Amino acid sequence: MSFALPIRVYWEDTDAGGIVFYANYLKFMERARTEWLRSLGIAQGKLREETGGIFVVSETQLKYHRPARLDDELLVTAELRQIGSASLIIAQRVLSKSEQITDKGVAAPEGSLLCEGTIRIGWVNADTLRPARIPGQVSGTLERYAGSMSQPLKP
Repeated sequence: MSFALPIRVYWEDTDAGGIVFYANYLKFMERARTEWLRSLGIAQGKLREETGGIFVVSETQLKYHRPARLDDELLVTAELRQIGSASLIIAQRVLSKSEQITDKGVAAPEGSLLCEGTIRIGWVNADTLRPARIPGQVSGTLERYAGSMSQPLKP
């Protein structure tokens, strides 16, 4: 089970060749993580006000498989893989939403994998940026969903 956010590729997402600039996959993943947390009732702005803490990205690992292009429709997934006292590891994938033609004129299958990776986000005090324990209301909510998202990450 994973959360999926639909995203369309705009001019601002591409390089001069009309291909999604590699760093923009991280932006797409950030949006999906934020919307995933929101779908679980975890609004990050409200959480900062109530607890004085925020999530920050501390580590990323990405592998690019195929390019996305201008006007493509994508699905960006987020799956909780590990929860610790002060950090989460989230597996993410960027998939094409529909069949597309590759550079060699061959149709790529629906939902083909474009990019995948893992993102570690840590909980920190918003003022000092020092690591802190994830608040109980957040870890409790996430632990309820962790069982259905605990399959091992495939490289």
